[in-house]
Amino acid sequence: MPLLTCEAVVSETCFLVRHARGGPSAVLELLSRGALRIAFQLEDNVSAVRLMARYARVPMSLADACLVRMAEAHTDSRVLTLDRDFRLYRKHGRHAIPAIMPEDRRRA
Repeated sequence: MPLLTCEAVVSETCFLVRHARGGPSAVLELLSRGALRIAFQLEDNVSAVRLMARYARVPMSLADACLVRMAEAHTDSRVLTLDRDFRLYRKHGRHAIPAIMPEDRRRA
């Protein structure tokens, strides 16, 4: 089963891995192989993504806002992320977003 994502996350990921050997090409290969699937249309979700304003002090990126909206739309989903801000974000304004992220070793 593929991981669902959005184009904003793919763009951000390609930027973050741009200096890694094979970085952006590897990300695009995941799409090509079907391991990742674009399952979000920003145009259809503009109103919901405007929640970025609510998190202006964090600040929330467009990619994060899209993932929050995707978590709302896919009720039994979990967000795979390195971004600890997902501990703060809420779907439907009040529900924690189940997330899979590396543990913060500084607290261990």
